[in-house]
Amino acid sequence: MNLNLDPALLTPPAERAPSKLSDAARQFESLLIGEMLKSARESNPDGWLGSGSDSGEESAMSFAETQFAQAIASQGGFGLAKTVERAVAGETQKEKTAPERVSSGSLQ
Repeated sequence: MNLNLDPALLTPPAERAPSKLSDAARQFESLLIGEMLKSARESNPDGWLGSGSDSGEESAMSFAETQFAQAIASQGGFGLAKTVERAVAGETQKEKTAPERVSSGSLQ
């Protein structure tokens, strides 16, 4: 009995390389989370660290928000990345299985 198994099937899902779609969806969610964090910080005139903001503090907070947003998204975030991924994958599948449409106004 000879079993030829694809090594990729033996790799747990968490260790598989993410697809381009999955990666793009996660980056999109990360951007949205980052914008939410930025909006929350800007809604308080004193900022998160108190009053007296300068350009250095602004840069540091922007970097921290970006890193925090990426960390949240990489751990599943709000589930938006998975929703986007499923929606895009579903639309792609529909396009692949849909019969080609012939224009009714074409002359042949």
